[in-house]
Amino acid sequence: MNDGTIAFFDAHAVRTALPMASAIAALQHALRDGLDPEADPARSVVPVEHGQLLLMPSHAARYAGVKIASVAPANPDRGLPRIQGSYLLLDAETLGPVAVLDGIALTAVRTAAVSAAAADLLAVPDAERLVVFGTGPQAHSHVEALRAIRPLRHITAVGRDPQRLARFLGQYEAAADVVVEAGTPDAVADADLVACCTTARTPLFDGSALPARATVVAVGSHERDAREVDDETVRRSTVVVEARSAALREAGDVVLAVESGALDPDELVTFAGLARGEACPDDSRPRMFKSVGMAWEDLVLAGVAYEALRN
Repeated sequence: MNDGTIAFFDAHAVRTALPMASAIAALQHALRDGLDPEADPARSVVPVEHGQLLLMPSHAARYAGVKIASVAPANPDRGLPRIQGSYLLLDAETLGPVAVLDGIALTAVRTAAVSAAAADLLAVPDAERLVVFGTGPQAHSHVEALRAIRPLRHITAVGRDPQRLARFLGQYEAAADVVVEAGTPDAVADADLVACCTTARTPLFDGSALPARATVVAVGSHERDAREVDDETVRRSTVVVEARSAALREAGDVVLAVESGALDPDELVTFAGLARGEACPDDSRPRMFKSVGMAWEDLVLAGVAYEALRN
């Protein structure tokens, strides 16, 4: 029950409260416990002059909440985050506010944790080689998250900007247990895991090069006309989505493949079905997880963070 006190948690507090392994486990547990992503309200997207404003509400048994976020594509060139925002967590019974959490930190952990929670159910157990497209915060978060679920030994980073790529690689120079180097899109031919963490609007690599053992996670867009993977990747893969309704509404990687005939929407596998053992990946073909980011994920992790921090 809410006593009227509102706690404020900054980025450091949120990250401290959400170790990646704990965040991954919390998302899987929520789905296995019966949470229905299809019941999530649709994200509200409001175009503004310099980007988008997003409103993402959700509710569950103990908490309700809403994330208010902005997406400003030009911000990275100014040295500012592309995504900004705050999360308001409410008591489910009284709907009174109990906490405000840093939305950038929550989103960074949530996005990568969702990818890893799905990849943990899809990737081959001995996955060692990761190809990551992108050099921003989500690329770093995905390296952290995927290392939490698989014994990665080799990471190839693919980036368009040489300076950002060099800075990305520099953060792993001291890592003794993994080789991190620059590469090209052709590196997917030897990949066990591929993480697409970019703002690209057209495919990043040739899907015909993917080995059957590979698992692809694509997280860069929630727009119907943007995609990071091509039709061939989708056609060859078992495609897993957070929710069919959200994917067919927002995921260009899915929508464009359906429109071209490369994907039958009835063949989409849901994250919840995968987590509950109601669906199994086909090990004879690549697996792909397409995430658009959903409000229930923020709510689950905001609740976990709040309970860890309030004590």
